[in-house]
Amino acid sequence: QVQLVESGGGSVQAGGSLKLSCTASGYTYSSNYMGWFRQAPGKEREGVAAIDRDGSTIYPDSVKGRFTISQDNTKNILYLQMSTLKPEDTAMYYCAAHPGTYRLFPPYRALSYYEYDYWGQGTQVTVSS
Repeated sequence: QVQLVESGGGSVQAGGSLKLSCTASGYTYSSNYMGWFRQAPGKEREGVAAIDRDGSTIYPDSVKGRFTISQDNTKNILYLQMSTLKPEDTAMYYCAAHPGTYRLFPPYRALSYYEYDYWGQGTQVTVSS
């Protein structure tokens, strides 16, 4: 069973940076994709970054150029470097693991929360103006 634990959230002023970490354990070798998602109160969970086993990444336009996803496969840690943060980035952030070894097509499916079966408990990010 895959277990995911996020850390690194906190409060920051607009324009600041934060780096989130997600430590994975269990059968993560079977996951071709890992992703970061966020959910603000009253809003649907949205994908902000995803990475496949080969290191290819995908981002929505809302965070492109500001967020960077990366992974350390030797330590089973997933990262999300967030910079130039905005108040609208305030949300609970979750990491997730895709259940399969197959590729998703089209690639933007990797940003869809329903493609993922395994989730961490979340870490709060609050950006003040």
